[in-house]
Amino acid sequence: MAGHQRPKPFTAPVWHQPDGSPVSCVEKIKVLNQNLTELQQMAQDLVEDAVLMGCDEAQIRAVLDQMITSLQNPYRKS
Repeated sequence: MAGHQRPKPFTAPVWHQPDGSPVSCVEKIKVLNQNLTELQQMAQDLVEDAVLMGCDEAQIRAVLDQMITSLQNPYRKS
């Protein structure tokens, strides 16, 4: 496919605390990165399954965006 570029692979971010300082606990970083990797694989599976079943890719991505936006922080201080 001419002009079609593969997207850059996703890389985990440097995790930050609310004050902006980096999370330094190796175990916490490991858990966060593992959770993110699992979520990425599940989302990839969803996209692939939906496209194979004839769904519109743009709609799939929009639904994933809406799902992420709807997530709530149960620990937020009121």
